[in-house]
Amino acid sequence: MTATLLKWIVPWEFSWVLLACFVTAAVLYLRGSRRLPVSFGRKLAFWCGMAIIYLSLHTYLDYYAEHEFFMHRIQQLLLHHIAPLLIVTAYPATVLRAGLPLAWRLRLLRPLQRSWPWRLVFRVLLNPTVATLLFIAFILVWLIPSLQTLAMLDWRIYRFMNWSMLVSGFAYWSLVLDHRPHPPGRMTAGLRVLSPGITMTPQIVAGAIVTFSKTDLYPIFEICGRAFTFNVLTGQLIGGVIIWVPSALVETIGGLMALRMWLRLSRNGRLPRKPPRRPAVHRSAVTEPVVPD
Repeated sequence: MTATLLKWIVPWEFSWVLLACFVTAAVLYLRGSRRLPVSFGRKLAFWCGMAIIYLSLHTYLDYYAEHEFFMHRIQQLLLHHIAPLLIVTAYPATVLRAGLPLAWRLRLLRPLQRSWPWRLVFRVLLNPTVATLLFIAFILVWLIPSLQTLAMLDWRIYRFMNWSMLVSGFAYWSLVLDHRPHPPGRMTAGLRVLSPGITMTPQIVAGAIVTFSKTDLYPIFEICGRAFTFNVLTGQLIGGVIIWVPSALVETIGGLMALRMWLRLSRNGRLPRKPPRRPAVHRSAVTEPVVPD
């Protein structure tokens, strides 16, 4: 029993970078949640998202993602959609910041946030157009069979693929689920609601192509050795359906959450109001004063 449990807990491919990022975020959130009032729902969303990231990348589940196409698509769905959506829903930025010692915030974090490289990276990454395009592109690019093959053969490309899915997911969902009005929010409230409907469309098309394909699009999984013994096309069909249905469902949920936030902003009077338009005055309607003789 112990040996079986250790098999699932021990990482398939150990990563110091992932472990350091995970432990740092966990410690900061624990410290910050003791200093700030954080609801149970927000804590639950954050820790569920963190657990999904760790289980997807740093346990034996990663083995199945490297040896079966539909398991790989489940991993990408978790990293790109579900985990970032859950963590962003918890709005952890202020809690993580509060977890830093005051001296670190003054001497390290504040100068870093004011530096031009930091501001440039975040200005580009959190640009609505760039974030939306990257969110779609990193789904479609890694579905190209040749690039999927490269990712499975080179561990560096494989890890870049996983991190690109995770980072683009965080960037996109942080814009869609922003609880602030525009400005200072980067997306308008209406666009936050419409955006998931736009991004899910190419995913549905790609998923349909993979689902109804009659040829093995990803023979690299045969070369690496498949984890399960059922038919190749059956596994590919399941993978295509995962790209198609669950992804669209998660984005629909994200759009509904953005709609809920829009209604809340409107109810609280926080949406920007357009100045009232003045009625046009026609010159012909203006009466000239009568000058007595």
